[in-house]
This record gives sequence, C-alpha cells and structure tokens, in this order.
Amino acid sequence: MERSQWKWLVVSITFSVIVLAIVLLFTINDQTIDSLRKINPVFLLLAFIAHIFTMCFWAWRVQLMTNSLGYRVGFLYSLNLVFANLLAAAITPAQAGGEPVRIHELYKADVPLGDATAIVIMERVLDGIMLAMLAAFAMIVLNREWKSLGETSNLIMYVTLAFVTGCLILFFVFATRPQTLKCTMIRIARIFTKHWEPERFSEVSCRIDQEVDNFHGALKKFVRSAKGGLVWGLFFTMLYWVSECVTASLILVGLGQPPLIFESFVINLILAILMMLPLTPGSSGIAEVGATSMYALFLPSAILGIFIVIWRLVLYYFNIALGIFSSVLIVRREATAGRPPS
Repeated sequence: MERSQWKWLVVSITFSVIVLAIVLLFTINDQTIDSLRKINPVFLLLAFIAHIFTMCFWAWRVQLMTNSLGYRVGFLYSLNLVFANLLAAAITPAQAGGEPVRIHELYKADVPLGDATAIVIMERVLDGIMLAMLAAFAMIVLNREWKSLGETSNLIMYVTLAFVTGCLILFFVFATRPQTLKCTMIRIARIFTKHWEPERFSEVSCRIDQEVDNFHGALKKFVRSAKGGLVWGLFFTMLYWVSECVTASLILVGLGQPPLIFESFVINLILAILMMLPLTPGSSGIAEVGATSMYALFLPSAILGIFIVIWRLVLYYFNIALGIFSSVLIVRREATAGRPPS
C-alpha cells in the first residue's frame, strides 16, 4: 500500500473506533458483564465462517462470470481478488475503490480491459437487481418488520428503490447506446485533461473508443452466448446477501439473543444502501450509527454495544485483515514477475 492509502486507512479506522467507543459508552451498564459471561464462542466462530463463505460466493460469481466469456480464472485467484477489493473498499468513500482493484486484477489475469470492466459492472447490476428484489420482498412479505423500523427507514427503502431503478435505467441506456457512453466518457476525460496537447488527448479518445467497444461486446456476449454467467452470477449474488444477513443472526445467537432473522434481513438491506453514500472512507461510522439506531429497537441496551462491536469486527476489521493479507500476496507476485530470470 502507498503512504496515502495507509493514511486513509487510519482515518477510516479512527472514524469507526470513535463511533464504537461512543456506542459502548452509552450502552454498557451493570447487566453487560452478566451478558458477556453468557457468550457462546461457537456461534461467534460460525459468524466468521459465514462471512468467509460470503467472500467465497463473491469469488465464485467473479470466476463463473469471467469463465462464461471464455477466459479462465481460478477460484483461489478470484478469492484473492475479492480480498484485495475489501482493503480498497475500506479506504474509499462509498467503498468505491473496490471496483478498480477487481478490474485491474482481472486484467492481470489476461482478461481484456473492456471485458474486465463489463464483468465488474455486471456484478454491480446484479447487486442492484437483487437489492431491488429484496426491497420489494421486504415491503410485501416482511411488512411488519419493515414498518417496525420507523418512518425514516421506510423513506430510505423508497429512496433505495428509486436509486436502484435509476441506476439500472442508466445502465440500460449506456448498454444499448455505446455512442452515448463514448461521448460521456470523452467529456469526462476532457475535464481532467484540459492542459494536455491535442495529440495526447487524441490517444486517450482512441483508447476510450476501443475499450467501450470491448465493453459493449462483452455485454452482448453476456446477453447472447454467456447467459449462463448471468444466471450463476445472480444465484451467487443471492447467496452473498443471504449470507451477510445470516452472519448478524449468528452473532446475536452467540450473545444469547434471538436471531432476529427477518429484522436483520431488513436492517442489512437498509445499511447496504446507507453505505453507498460517499460520506466517509469505507462508510466507517455510518454503518455503526445506522446499525445501532435500528438494532436498538430490538436489543436490550446491555447487549447492543457489544453486538455492534462484534458485528463490525467480523464485517469490517476482519475485511481489512484479509485485504492486507491479499495485498502482500499481490506485491510478492508483482515482484516475482518483474524479477529477471536467473
């Protein structure tokens, strides 16, 4: 990691630690010690295992979608790619840094840049479709649990549907009108290259034109000959989100609380949208505040702070550890690749 990345990682962790400390300060009471004695470590271990399975589902999604386009990427390579993505997501607003990392790693695996971009964007499209489906499911089937979170959460759910729908419409426009996408990207490129020589900008325009064609070609493959990749992608996307919700329920059971399966389902859905807001690096602080305010409706104060700390330990700090481990492997790989033969 570069020095600036370490700086943003420290900022992200600091945000999280401060918010967690405040949550603990206002929730710890005399009953907390008794609650800690009743912790079942088996279920907490299962929560970590469930989260690892979540990452595996993501890796299988990347692998099968890539393979469906005719490129061969192994499962372990895909898993390491996902781990590296976690660290980048932890230091960028709205966790947006993960996408370039995944594109870069696919490119290093001999997947053309346009195709790699199409795979990563299709991942986000599948996430959007799944979030829209889950939001509709929560509104219709889990109506009681959804409404129990209050008017603010209801508003977030409606905004979620509008936001996801808008993104899907925008994707459809760009997918069906590649010329519109080219013009948009060239205009954006002009903003950052105002002082470049015409010849240099012309090279960038040609590269944009070429990669948009590759991107559009990959989308055509997904729709025509690589439909299996989309089917598997949607399947593992569903498993990914279900596993994320199960992780929270396992932690609750480990703390001697009811699993709150349906409530956790709705809460995690809302949090997934909140964490898309580009407010803090890795959405640290936002996740803690959001989870605390919603789980406070169902959990006693004595256990609430402890639950939030463990929940973030599994879903955030563990991610950072996995990301650092993956980054070390990638640096060693690059160093070995750049070393002259003996």
